[in-house]
Amino acid sequence: MIIAEISVVPVGTNSTSLSEYIAAAVSKIKEKNIKYKVSSMGTQVEVKDLEELFEVVKAAHEAVINKGADRVYTTVTIDDRRDVDKSLEERVDAVKEKLK
Repeated sequence: MIIAEISVVPVGTNSTSLSEYIAAAVSKIKEKNIKYKVSSMGTQVEVKDLEELFEVVKAAHEAVINKGADRVYTTVTIDDRRDVDKSLEERVDAVKEKLK
């Protein structure tokens, strides 16, 4: 299973607020019927393989372009663990357990 964080940032908008652009990107991620979690700095997703991940990234990136941004800066961080399947929650829980 692949866990990735996607951050899509429009550049050169007329406002410092980005929420309408981010909502457009997240809406496209939601349409992909995958597990995702929105945070203040990006959106984490769970996908089965790289092809699915790149489809999700493309959809989110294009959504911001289609919302009116002339330039978009997108970053992707990928954790491709193949020895075991661990969900977003399980990975966070493993760290929390060690903090006790």
